Amino acid sequence: MARIREHAVLDSIREAAHPLEGGARDYDPLLKMIGDARFVLLGEASHGTHEFYKERATITKRLITEKGFNTIAVEADWPDALRIHRHVTAQSDDNAAIDSLADFQRFPAWMWRNADVLDFIGWLRAHNDSQPSGQKTGFFGMDLYSLFSSIQQVIRYLEQHDPAAAQQAKRRYACFEDFADDPQVYGMTSSQHISLSCEEEVIRQLVVLQKRTSDCIRNGQPCAEESFFAEQNARVAKNAEQYYRSMYRGRPSSWNLRDQHMVESIDALCEYTRQQHREPKVIVWAHNSHLGDARATEMGQRGEWNVGQLIRQKYGAESVLVGFSTNSGTVTAARDWDTPAERRRVREGMPGSFENLFHQVDQSRFMLLLRDDARLREALSEQRNQRAIGVIYRPETERYSHYFLSHLPYQFDAMLHFDVTRALEPLERTPLWIGGETPDTYPSGL
Repeated sequence: MARIREHAVLDSIREAAHPLEGGARDYDPLLKMIGDARFVLLGEASHGTHEFYKERATITKRLITEKGFNTIAVEADWPDALRIHRHVTAQSDDNAAIDSLADFQRFPAWMWRNADVLDFIGWLRAHNDSQPSGQKTGFFGMDLYSLFSSIQQVIRYLEQHDPAAAQQAKRRYACFEDFADDPQVYGMTSSQHISLSCEEEVIRQLVVLQKRTSDCIRNGQPCAEESFFAEQNARVAKNAEQYYRSMYRGRPSSWNLRDQHMVESIDALCEYTRQQHREPKVIVWAHNSHLGDARATEMGQRGEWNVGQLIRQKYGAESVLVGFSTNSGTVTAARDWDTPAERRRVREGMPGSFENLFHQVDQSRFMLLLRDDARLREALSEQRNQRAIGVIYRPETERYSHYFLSHLPYQFDAMLHFDVTRALEPLERTPLWIGGETPDTYPSGL
């Protein structure tokens, strides 16, 4: 019976699959399903796969040019991504796209310092150059790891515009000075000694910047954009302070705070866009684990929520969640945290997993539109393992380290599968990456 059931599932997938052949119109069915949605979340099953980045960029370009999307929010730190935003909107001294990536120095730099992101940033600058002022597409980070660099940016902004307020900000942020710019040391110490917490100070500074931005916008002053950027850095500092304290209370607490911050950042970008008299339409780039609805996975069962869940709960059909998957190939990843990037071989999908199921479809690349296909949703309703590779890949403990259970039709509205994929190309190719593992099935001619 199980084998018969599996054959029926495969037949349903084959019937519903839209081949991805590399043509300009491959994503017509997806754009039709997106319709008038205002939030499109584009995932990735790893932080180091070329096809995920390339196809995500292809979809993004069409959303911008054909559907008027005007904001890209990505799984990156606000200060680092803001340099890209300034470049693509012609507001910086960076002459080339590669220069705008220079602030991505912290591990894992390859997530943004890679050939596919470089190509997309070049395209976005050229596209924006053809648009009138006030109609350009922005590129922003929504993560919260930049505690100390965001603090520095707040102070730098105030030093340029309000020296007295800068001195006050320095006094508020001085409580971090004993932690040697190491947020984890701060988190561990302040979680054990509540009196050392900087919570009140970061909240007060955020309130000050929020009022400043509000005043600028209300008075129609040109300071509004830079004030908003500083306000967002203050928001990062406030939420990062809480995040690093929460790390020592267990995973669900810190995970939830991080994804809540990402959604707060998206909401802040939307509100600012409205204040500029534009209707916000947002594309989000992040890992599948952030963008697929957590309620459909074992993440939700252990008390975690994520961006996909929170956006879907708030915006319903105005949001579209798109996942990506692969069965085998290579990936750019590290063996451990803060170690060099390597080109690593990706094992074939585990038996019974979605990756293995899609491999049996015998199509090299295809797209499944899950939202409106009742038969396909029924065929895929069984809970299965799904693989997630982050910046670290440990094939020796793959089942434990990289798989989680999910109900795919409730997790995503669409799924894109690329059966054999290749590693993302870092701009800095180390000997470990150049000499990395290459599978026998590595695509020829690449």
